Amino acid sequence: MSHSTEFSQAASRFLTFLQSEENKSPRTILAYTKSLTFLSTLLDVKRVDQIDKEAVRRLKTALHTHRTRQGQELTVSTRNHHLSILRGFLRYLIQEEELEVLAPDRIRRLREEPRQIKALRFEQLQQLLAMPDVTTTRGLRDRSLLELFFATGLRLEELRMLNRRDINLQTREIPVRGKGNRLRLVFLTEPAAEWLQRYLDTRLDHLDPLFLRTDRNATYAMPPGEEFRLSRSRIGEIVKQYAAAAGIASSPSPHTLRHCFATELLRHGADLRSVQELLGHRSVTTTQIYTHVTNQSLKQVHARHHPGKREAA
Repeated sequence: MSHSTEFSQAASRFLTFLQSEENKSPRTILAYTKSLTFLSTLLDVKRVDQIDKEAVRRLKTALHTHRTRQGQELTVSTRNHHLSILRGFLRYLIQEEELEVLAPDRIRRLREEPRQIKALRFEQLQQLLAMPDVTTTRGLRDRSLLELFFATGLRLEELRMLNRRDINLQTREIPVRGKGNRLRLVFLTEPAAEWLQRYLDTRLDHLDPLFLRTDRNATYAMPPGEEFRLSRSRIGEIVKQYAAAAGIASSPSPHTLRHCFATELLRHGADLRSVQELLGHRSVTTTQIYTHVTNQSLKQVHARHHPGKREAA
């Protein structure tokens, strides 16, 4: 935190707590740091006990009127992200430091429109998966990466951080540590397992990461080889590159493949609770963004089985 005020000192202790006690990831700590710095500027308070209902009202106004460097206003989800972090900060102050500050539930999040899910049609997905040139090591890597996204519904960072030892190709299972440090088991499809095996069979290195940059130096490097692990941006580029080659105009991201995973499971009869577990959602409320799929299935069930349907003449 930049300013040495009581607020910034408390925020620094909160960040230390998240790191040491809650075991939050470095990316989460960075996001919280940026948000708390931003909030301290907008709130314009020096002490945490100065955060009252009026201060929160001013904060919401400031979030509404704030513009990015590109002149764009903050989305509702971004504003709610900052409000959620402020609520978490106040909760920490009450529970861990036993301070008398504004109760977190007094800060109401803004109403958001339901998220619009961008998933590919199954035919588009098949075209995307078939794009890599599997006669090359890079093509095998990319095909197995795309297949793994669709087979498991992993988040980008979850997939990126996989190591070779995490993959059990015999049982087709992968233990994954996701958000909140929660452990879950995900499962490979037969095609995903086969493509991964083909890719790993071409590897001459002894490095840990499952997916490497195509760098000849990797063959001679000593483990663990973190510097050769594919970056987040490169994985995103891989998905967009093959989508463009397949003529998919919507420019899908790795998260689009996670949506495809959930959508296809529900479309083929999986229940929402099971999909929640496979996606690693803490609450089924998050998974309910896919109800457009289940609603359509229910409509078909209703049309097929309701006794009031019109009989043929």
